[in-house]
Amino acid sequence: MEELRKSDFYFDLPQELIAQDPLEDRSNSRLLLLDKNDGRIEHHIFKDIVDYLRPGDCLVLNDTKVLPARLMGVKEDTGAAIEVLLLKRKENDIWETLVKPGKKAKPGTRIVFGEGSLRAEVLEIVEEGNRLMRFSYKGIFEEVLDQLGEMPLPPYITHKLQDKSRYQTIYAKYEGSAAAPTAGLHFTKELLSRIEAKGISVAYVTLHVGLGTFRPVKADNILEHHMHSEYYHVTKEAADKINQTKAAGGRVICVGTTSCRTVESAARADGTLQECCDNTEIFIYPGYRFRVMDCLITNFHLPESTLVMLVSALAGRERVLHAYQEAIQEKYRFFSFGDAMFLTDSFTKDHK
Repeated sequence: MEELRKSDFYFDLPQELIAQDPLEDRSNSRLLLLDKNDGRIEHHIFKDIVDYLRPGDCLVLNDTKVLPARLMGVKEDTGAAIEVLLLKRKENDIWETLVKPGKKAKPGTRIVFGEGSLRAEVLEIVEEGNRLMRFSYKGIFEEVLDQLGEMPLPPYITHKLQDKSRYQTIYAKYEGSAAAPTAGLHFTKELLSRIEAKGISVAYVTLHVGLGTFRPVKADNILEHHMHSEYYHVTKEAADKINQTKAAGGRVICVGTTSCRTVESAARADGTLQECCDNTEIFIYPGYRFRVMDCLITNFHLPESTLVMLVSALAGRERVLHAYQEAIQEKYRFFSFGDAMFLTDSFTKDHK
């Protein structure tokens, strides 16, 4: 296989197309339809997606819940401001964290949050300069976090989020993500009801999104890029729904790259799933053969990111980059709070 360069996935994105705020109505975002086989493009509104789903299809959603994981604190001894981002729970009250500024967080450093309702001590420095911290508090950690924590919005969003729930899907259930599975942000309860009423099954899987998802690819040869490990869980109910869909000739449509990476990580050689939980470092790029996913609903991603590479694996790099150029021309909104794209195998409306 020819060598894939990071620069093969570059495109020039005007700054003003990066969405800073969520739309009032989640399902009113725009939707670009891309035929993954021939590159045809159509423009719609997200709620029109119902017309392009067929009875017998299965929609796979990631029901992870974002932790309000950004904490603003001060050093106990000097009062210097310090920002802590919770990345991964290691055990009970010990978390792997990202600290800014790192030089102020040597082992032994104590940090106070709020009026002292939450405290932390830096235990050690681990890979990539992350800190292991032990937290102490009164009551229930999640409740304390809910009061003090802010949503860990990506760095390209500079506006303050007025309503925490807008960086959360409406079906978010299991806490553990450092970032939202953003393709799911377009769904409302009403839209999901219409989808299910049409005879489309909905399977919920869980993948706790780590910040590694957004880590830039540094290696010019993308095969040298190392993905970070993320925890996923596929229930028996989800596995059964997906297996039944495949067996009956329906399409498995993943909502977001995280749902895709979950089912592809969990797939057996014959493309079937069983109940399982594990950690995955799967990296999907052109040349990958999908075992489970047929179609993908996703947002528009950063240039040269692993997410653009995954989308290109499904529809081909040239087709994807051409669709991105058209989205830029049509002034689509990009990234987490932006518009969506449906990589499908058919533009035929289904009016059943």
